[in-house]
Amino acid sequence: MSKKSSSVTVKYRLILIFWSASILLLWQVVSMGGMVSELLLPSPASVLSTLKDSFINGDLTTQLLFSLKVIFTGILVSVAAASLLVFAGQRSLMIQGLVQVLSVIAHPLPALALLPLIIVWFGTGEASILAIIIHSAIWPVLLNLKSGFSTIPPIYLDAAKNLELNAFSIAFEIQMMHALPHLIAGIKIAFARSWRALIGAEMVFGAVGDTGGIGWYIFKQRTFMNTPGLFAGILVVVVVGILVESVLFRLIEKNTVEKWGN
Repeated sequence: MSKKSSSVTVKYRLILIFWSASILLLWQVVSMGGMVSELLLPSPASVLSTLKDSFINGDLTTQLLFSLKVIFTGILVSVAAASLLVFAGQRSLMIQGLVQVLSVIAHPLPALALLPLIIVWFGTGEASILAIIIHSAIWPVLLNLKSGFSTIPPIYLDAAKNLELNAFSIAFEIQMMHALPHLIAGIKIAFARSWRALIGAEMVFGAVGDTGGIGWYIFKQRTFMNTPGLFAGILVVVVVGILVESVLFRLIEKNTVEKWGN
């Protein structure tokens, strides 16, 4: 990274810190000034206190881990299914047409719109939430993977055939490696869509499993008019989204795309 680009990155991070601190300061001033009722806008201190108590004395840790387990399971299943469909579509025009039709129909369809049907098919347990996550995740992964495969220069495939590489080697050593940036971008979109759908589904289904997920935590706080708890749950949802996007995916890209020079 050049000195100029590094300087721009540092400057941008300082701007982000400035605006984040400004929002927190404004929130604190409004809550301290009594301009808004505590029931509507609790102070940052009360939200953090509730968040600490929920993690230490409550079920929030278990609920958060449950939500993360379900969403990452759903995304892994979606990546595997999308990869199989794309590879199969490359070898069969009929399957390629089927995948295209399914993508056109299902990709624009919000997962929550399928809730009534999913409840009829799978009930209101973990299987239903998993089905919603898979529906939310599989289509962006599939479309991005198809896009990545379409950008592979034909000479790469010709060279692989001349070297007599088998179909497995061509698929994973050439096609998948070349399409890796597109695949990671698709998984990023899949996580964002799935995370939103998961929270909504957990609010609708209630306590799934032993304790329910983070969406159930937020719903319970609303039921008991615990506004600091509501803000605490929303804060957890936001922080997890930021950490996955800015830390986890950044780490994956650094150790794959950037390291291998894709």
